[in-house]
Amino acid sequence: MKSLNQALEARSKKVNKVENTKALKDPMDVYNKLDAIASAGYEGLSKEDSSYFLKCFGLFDKGEDFMLRVRIPAGQLSYEQAICIGEVAYEYGDDYIDITTRMQVELRYIKIANISKVLSKLQEVGVSTFQTGADNPRNIVTDPLDGIAYDNIIQTMPIIQKLQDIFTLNPQWISALPRKFNTGILGSLSNSCNIFGHDCCFVLAQKEGIFGFNVFLGAKVGVQSQDANLFVEIEEVPLFFTALITVFKNYGYRDNRNKNRLVFLLNDVGIDNFVQAIEDEAGKKFAQAGVTMVQSQSIALGSNKVLGKNGKFAYKLIVPSGIFTGKDMIAVAKEAKAFGSGDIRLSYDQNIYILNILKESLEKFESQKIISNYAHYNNLYFNDMIACAGTKTCSFGVIPNKSDAIEMAEFLNTEIPIENASVRMNWSACPKGCGVHGVADIGFEGCKAKDENGNRVDGVHIFLGGKITRKAIEAKTLHKAIPVTEAKYHAKYLLMAYKEFRERGESYEAYDSRYLSANYSMQAISFYTKINYILNEKLQLNCYLALDSYAKTAKKEDWELFDFGNKLFMLLTNEKRYTAIENFEPLLKQPRSISRDEVSKINPKVPYKLSEIIYNMTQQEKIKRAQVFSELLVGLKEV
Repeated sequence: MKSLNQALEARSKKVNKVENTKALKDPMDVYNKLDAIASAGYEGLSKEDSSYFLKCFGLFDKGEDFMLRVRIPAGQLSYEQAICIGEVAYEYGDDYIDITTRMQVELRYIKIANISKVLSKLQEVGVSTFQTGADNPRNIVTDPLDGIAYDNIIQTMPIIQKLQDIFTLNPQWISALPRKFNTGILGSLSNSCNIFGHDCCFVLAQKEGIFGFNVFLGAKVGVQSQDANLFVEIEEVPLFFTALITVFKNYGYRDNRNKNRLVFLLNDVGIDNFVQAIEDEAGKKFAQAGVTMVQSQSIALGSNKVLGKNGKFAYKLIVPSGIFTGKDMIAVAKEAKAFGSGDIRLSYDQNIYILNILKESLEKFESQKIISNYAHYNNLYFNDMIACAGTKTCSFGVIPNKSDAIEMAEFLNTEIPIENASVRMNWSACPKGCGVHGVADIGFEGCKAKDENGNRVDGVHIFLGGKITRKAIEAKTLHKAIPVTEAKYHAKYLLMAYKEFRERGESYEAYDSRYLSANYSMQAISFYTKINYILNEKLQLNCYLALDSYAKTAKKEDWELFDFGNKLFMLLTNEKRYTAIENFEPLLKQPRSISRDEVSKINPKVPYKLSEIIYNMTQQEKIKRAQVFSELLVGLKEV
């Protein structure tokens, strides 16, 4: 472990303020006096308790009340647990529930006087809030259809219970890590929990006829996990995990909290040295990686009903942006009991699965009031949408976010309805990325932008092309600082192309790989959405610049730019700029003479600045012609 010692020594010159706070007391001492805190109110709450220690038990001080994060391993709730959570939310939390991407819930608006009552009620049904915040191992996620779906090879819930017992039943692990630690374990062929996006990822694999897990390590927002080249069998997972978090506890950095996640240690010492340290700690040499079995996206992507291995259905209740209520949780639990086993599952995409419904009961089940109330959201744009908290309930939020995501989904469903399709649209209210926008087909990150009058407004950075397949890929920036009111139109034109060029039943991710990103540069796609927004929404010219069924420009930006320029000239003037263009080599034949204001003369509705842009795109002499879309996008701001 020499390299880990050297890395730690280099980063141990000064510890951060949080580490100094953690040294003040045992977190359990704070937990054990919650009754007294509830009685005394805020006067009985110290600064360090509020800022750190209570977070170890899921309690986040919001000033006038608390947010409570509830641990739900694998997102699995019994009937009694779901009823209890619903009752607590209704009675003590303003009837509000957030379903999160860690397959758990957050209750809000809990008054300090009610903290101990709420925790006691949850404990009575076996629900814990331990280690859901601060520097702790967080809720472990998996396939919401674990043990149910046809593609589920290894049922992971028994393993998750063992992993939880390692740290939740041992007070010495509370607040022991240098930073938060996210874990995912997937025993299914399809990826329904962003399996490559955690500090520790156990990914279904096969080696020499044995099913187990390949290990990937060190993901965080904007960074995918690294292949550790390890295969662990089912019974080896607890040993490996204990060794892993022990090494991270002992050698993880405790200086700059922005650089204390596991990935920074991995980058400094190298994945091979880190794996060696795990094996030394475990006292065991683990096998090299087998064949990763995870294929692509969720088996239930774009669908709200899935037939399980037991011949019964799991019904997906679509919860827009994860915004739910206590009353609805109670109602859902009661219908789950009436039509099935009473068990429900929370999903990574902030929805709810109701289990074990007989085929002959489905129609009657779907007619129940609570189910029909949410039926409106069973469409392409809500099915797989994710949105984090936003400004209403999160101090880090830059934009409202959840309401923005819902408004856009409603708009797109009206404008571009598509059947038998799937698209993952994820929203994060700030760069922290709690809405996992970086792996979305189309992602949005909250920011401030300027409108056409120069006013500061809510905006988003738009990302495109994220993937959660075996080679997980972070999305690339399509647009920076677009007003939220404009962003929905950029999404509209992206979805118009998807509707036109997708193959039957093809997901957006597959379509993007096969067609969009394969044929067009990101700069060309950015120009495509921007120019269509200007032509059709801003100038109302009803003039759509379309993509081609097969682009001939080979993703060369200067060729793409010239091609778009000629199409725009034809669209706006109904005349050809050139009589022939043969694969751009030679580029031109018999160009039509044009001045900078020619387009505006032919079509008076076209602003002079737009006419100038088209002129610069279609100059006969290449040396005089615009070569990159970025200079045109700057010019379009003046249109």
